[in-house]
Amino acid sequence: MATLRVNLGKRSYDIVNEPGALARCGQLAAPLLRGKKTFVVTDAHVAPRYGETVLESLRQAGLEPKLLTVPAGEASKSPEMLARLWEQMAAGGVTRSDSVVALGGGVVGDLAGFAAATILRGVDFVQIPTTLLAQVDSSVGGKVAVDLLAGKNLAGSFYQPRLVVMDPDVLESLPDRVFSDGMAEVIKYGCIWDEALFARLEALGSRRAVMAEIAEITTACCDIKRQVVEQDEHDTGLRLLLNFGHTFGHVYEQAYHYETYTHGEAVAAGMVAAARLGEETGRTEAGTAARIAALLERFRLPTEIAASAEDCRRAMNLDKKSLGGDIRFVFLPRIGRAEAVRLPKSDLFGRL
Repeated sequence: MATLRVNLGKRSYDIVNEPGALARCGQLAAPLLRGKKTFVVTDAHVAPRYGETVLESLRQAGLEPKLLTVPAGEASKSPEMLARLWEQMAAGGVTRSDSVVALGGGVVGDLAGFAAATILRGVDFVQIPTTLLAQVDSSVGGKVAVDLLAGKNLAGSFYQPRLVVMDPDVLESLPDRVFSDGMAEVIKYGCIWDEALFARLEALGSRRAVMAEIAEITTACCDIKRQVVEQDEHDTGLRLLLNFGHTFGHVYEQAYHYETYTHGEAVAAGMVAAARLGEETGRTEAGTAARIAALLERFRLPTEIAASAEDCRRAMNLDKKSLGGDIRFVFLPRIGRAEAVRLPKSDLFGRL
């Protein structure tokens, strides 16, 4: 079992990464929760596969779980679905001592986390991520949000969970595209922080090889994010580096209405675009973009996505990294090192 401690004072919590942890989630979570009633939020894909296992584990630990299921997909990360969860929790008699468990991928984690942060001005919250992307990225760090028509994650909060429970065994069941989606974020950690991790992924080069070492790899990614979040919980400095590839990535997602490309696919192409821009402007070591692209291609991730200057302008004007007419953009001087630079947005329009 690997356990990492995210040290944030009174908001500190553990990340437990252990095969079989899903069936032990109640035992792990119950001592940390103030009351017995817990609302387990999941989606229509995850509920049939893991819902009963989690409910039974929570019951055995003396908790009283209630399952709330939302449709699978990005469309559920909406103000309308958030309001529906509020009403379901209110109808279920939620009190300040009750809790919310997020069982699923990034959409469920963001949605359920924002519901937990806002119902009765905040109840306890546990993350049980079931996708690779959620395990290495979205379940750790306390960012919770819903999308607006104007853009992704524009309504949200920082709200740390009481516990993150990861079971690497659940990743075996992921479709290849969903696994690759998460690999984009794994590769990102190598890009921004750990060249040895990047080289390790190059040596492995396939899902099968990565899965043979998956617990070590996911723990390494979570440890990087833990270090970053401890130093910059509210995304004002160091934590910006986690957005490498995301500025262009969010342009691609929005340009295709969140329907054509997954988040990881968009970020993958965004990392290559950012590295190429860095090379063109002398901020990035020559050959970096090609090296990143070669690794992404081994995991069947796109390295280029077409978007217009207008798509870029529209998305970047609503980007959370915007500062008036500027944007904080993440470059890689080299693999394993990143820096955030304040640029005029106009420097990026038409770069896609």
